[in-house]
Amino acid sequence: MLDTKFILANLDLVRNAVTDKHASAPQINLEYFVTLDEQRRKAQAENDQLAAEKNKFSKQIGPLMGSLKKAADSERSGLETEIKKLQDQSRALDDRMQDLADTFASADLKLDEMRAWIPNVPHETVPAGQDSSSNVLVREWGGEPKKFEFKPRYHYELGADLGILDCERGAKVAGSGWYFLCGAGARLERALLAWCLDVHRTQHGYTELFPPYFVTEKTLYGSGQLPKFAEQMYAVPLDRLFAIPTAEVPLTAFHRDEVLEEAELPKKYCAYSACFRREAGAAGADTRGILRVHQFNKVEMLKLTTPETSWDELEALTRNAEYLLQQLGLKYRVVNLCRGDLGFSAAKTYDLEIWAPAAQRWLEVSSCSNFTDYQARRGNLRFKPKAGGKPQFVHTLNGSGLALPRLQVALWETFQLADGSVVIPEPLRKYMDGQERIAKPS
Repeated sequence: MLDTKFILANLDLVRNAVTDKHASAPQINLEYFVTLDEQRRKAQAENDQLAAEKNKFSKQIGPLMGSLKKAADSERSGLETEIKKLQDQSRALDDRMQDLADTFASADLKLDEMRAWIPNVPHETVPAGQDSSSNVLVREWGGEPKKFEFKPRYHYELGADLGILDCERGAKVAGSGWYFLCGAGARLERALLAWCLDVHRTQHGYTELFPPYFVTEKTLYGSGQLPKFAEQMYAVPLDRLFAIPTAEVPLTAFHRDEVLEEAELPKKYCAYSACFRREAGAAGADTRGILRVHQFNKVEMLKLTTPETSWDELEALTRNAEYLLQQLGLKYRVVNLCRGDLGFSAAKTYDLEIWAPAAQRWLEVSSCSNFTDYQARRGNLRFKPKAGGKPQFVHTLNGSGLALPRLQVALWETFQLADGSVVIPEPLRKYMDGQERIAKPS
């Protein structure tokens, strides 16, 4: 979340971020935010003043109590009266100070609740715009779109004919938006995941983790999924747990409430997980095939960095994801998301989109984002600077490296042959016992 002092000092900047990110909600009222902060500060100031007065009373009562022990009977009544008067005044201060503490705590709680709904502020290099049509092309790789001497078939047609995709039985078992990968399709999925993890681990220097698939509300709050996106997630109310929408969530919480040494940074983690999303409100969109589903597999990359290095690390993170697409020989482009298309917690995001030749469209397969200290504040994750001084919040970054099944869609459509078979990219063959093609069952 954003720091309270930052919000108060940059009200117009924050207001624009709320508007541009389409994050407006009844819980966000920046004018009331200012009022609450004033209430909190006034309560704290008055409490400090009363604490000083109470201290004076304590200093007066102490000597009087000492005098009372030594006083003659004729003096005791006067001393007792004076002590009682001071004690009554001190107790009155206690009552008022408790009221002020309640006022402070109530205002502080309301401020935190509002901060939880306020999105991160976009970086200055994020382009203006209200939706994906304003995203800016950064670069493109792979040359001209592949040309076929036959009419390329859609992924769902290929999947059904090759016996590697079964959406009908997926719907029978779990409902619309669920599917089975079968035979070579399932093996190709496993090959892609293993290959992505191996590349990140051996060539890019990431430490591999295997995370929980269910997490607590606090964990989801830390990465920014709660409270805003509660309707998008699958919940287990009995245990107060949620199925993760991405491995970003448990990875971001891995060092929650810790103070790291600057020498440890950057920390780089990668992890495979299944991801679960209800996709509320998405009915009717991309209903054929596996472009929009409720469960999918993904390899996630996460970095924890210093504020000074996070922007260079974002570029490196993006290149790590691009490397995989280049090795697979897939045509892709990198776009800088505009303010209106930028995620709630992100300060800047590059999307990697691969070309699906049959569908004649770009498919997002990775989002690489810098969240600055937004998630770290929510998760209380800091580091000790080498030069000394108080701990600072780390910057968190993550990116898909890569997300499936859209990667499968582009692979099937790009490497299909006239006979309906699909060529397996060379880097994956060793994970499939040397198999070079997926052919129609005889």
